[in-house]
Amino acid sequence: MLNYLEINKKSWNNKVAFHLTSDFYFVEEFIAGRTSLNEPELALLGDVSGKKILHLQCHFGQDSISLARMGAEVTAVDLSDKAIAEAQKLAAQCGVNVNFIEADVYQLPHILEEEFDVVFTSYGVIGWLPDMKKWAQVISKFLKPNGTFVMVEFHPVVWMFDDDFTYVKYPYSSKEPIIETYEGTYADQSALLSQEYVMWNHSLAEVIQNLINNGFSLNDFQEYDWSPYACFKKTIEFEPGKYRISELFDKIPLMYSIMAKKK
Repeated sequence: MLNYLEINKKSWNNKVAFHLTSDFYFVEEFIAGRTSLNEPELALLGDVSGKKILHLQCHFGQDSISLARMGAEVTAVDLSDKAIAEAQKLAAQCGVNVNFIEADVYQLPHILEEEFDVVFTSYGVIGWLPDMKKWAQVISKFLKPNGTFVMVEFHPVVWMFDDDFTYVKYPYSSKEPIIETYEGTYADQSALLSQEYVMWNHSLAEVIQNLINNGFSLNDFQEYDWSPYACFKKTIEFEPGKYRISELFDKIPLMYSIMAKKK
C-alpha cells in the first residue's frame, strides 16, 4: 500500500535546508521584520490582533510568525519534523511565541482540543491531501461558531500542465494519486535534490462543496491571473511582486482565494 505520508514527509524534510538558505524565503530580511504574507491573504484576514489562529501546513513557520507579529495567538501545524524544528528556532529568533505542532492534518483532531477564531492555509497545500471531505471536517472541528476560514491556493488549472507548461499532462481533478519525481525545488530549482512525491489535484467544486457540506457559507471567492511567487518554471515578473507564466501570461488563472464562515 502506498504510504504517501512517509514519502511526502521525507521529501519536505529534505527541502528544509535548501529553503532556509534560498532567496525565495529571504530569512535574514524576515528576521529583521519583513512579513511573508501577501496582499490577497492580508486583505481577507483583516485585523487579527487578539484572535486565535490555526495555521495548517505551515512549513517552517514564516506566515505563522508573521501572524503572531500582527498580534494573533497562533498555533501552526506541519507534517515535517525538520520544518517544525526550524520554525521553533525562527520564532525564537524573531522574539514571538507560536505553538508549533508536528502532525498530519487528518490526525490533528486526536492531538489538539482548542477552538479558533480563524483557520488559515495558503499556497501549495491541499495537493498533498487525498480527501477534501476529511480536510473540511478538520477545519470545521477547530473553528468556533461564526469563525472564519481563509485560504489562498494555487489554481487547479496550473496543476494540469507539465512542469514546463508545454502541454496538459494531468486531470483537472484526480481521484488516483499522482506519483512523480521532481528535480530541485520550487524555491531553488538548481538545488541538488531529486524528490519523489505523491499529490492529488482537487477541483474548485471539490474544495467549495466540501466546505459547504460541512457547515460553511462562502463569503468571498476570487480567482487571480498572477502569483506572488516565481515558484514555477518560465515565470516572468510583469509588475513588482506579481508573476505569470511567460507563454501563457494572463490566459489562465494561477491562484484563487476563499473566505468562508462557519455557521
